[in-house]
Amino acid sequence: MIEHILEHQDAILKALLETLILVGTASLFAILFGMMLGTLLYLSRPSGMRPNRLAYSLANIYVNTIRSFPFLIFIVAMIPVTRFILGKSLGTVAATLPLSLIGIAIYARFVEQSLLDVPYTIIEVSKSLGANLKQSLHYFIFPTARQSMILGLTSSIISLLSYSTVMGVVGGGGIGDFAFRYGYQKFDNTLMYTTVVIMILLVQSIQFIGNSIALKYKGDRND
Repeated sequence: MIEHILEHQDAILKALLETLILVGTASLFAILFGMMLGTLLYLSRPSGMRPNRLAYSLANIYVNTIRSFPFLIFIVAMIPVTRFILGKSLGTVAATLPLSLIGIAIYARFVEQSLLDVPYTIIEVSKSLGANLKQSLHYFIFPTARQSMILGLTSSIISLLSYSTVMGVVGGGGIGDFAFRYGYQKFDNTLMYTTVVIMILLVQSIQFIGNSIALKYKGDRND
């Protein structure tokens, strides 16, 4: 069995690299734009610090629409958009676009919920000290919500890892595509379960790192 796996190690490593590119790129966009979008949802909601019905409605529609799509259908629907933006619709690079859009929507909702969980007394304290909106977010709200936001990002990355397994539909490659082509289609259970083990190890590693970082920030806050 080991020998059989070693015969395909180059293909497995290539698939693993493609998965890391897909998930890594989507996670980066989720951090950058998901955090901004989640903060916008928090601030612009009717009971927020800066209510704005139009901004909240547009952001909320985007998040709800993207998250409500079955991901396989979403990938197919995004093919013309991906081709228009990137000039191609197939390949690992092209596959990062739909995955990034779903990552932004997923993490934005986590960020919004994390910020909503911040006790109102924290906001009152920031106001009593004369902090403006930017200072309230930077010095009071974000630090309080930081642990929850890290755990939300961890869950988002794991979700993206799961979504990445179907990116073979647009030639995105990855572990899921390898499992389908080499395992399922060729009735090779050894390679099939090898990919399952790899995915489990990836998920466990991501969760461990996320929990460790979140625990560190919890300790810092308690200090």
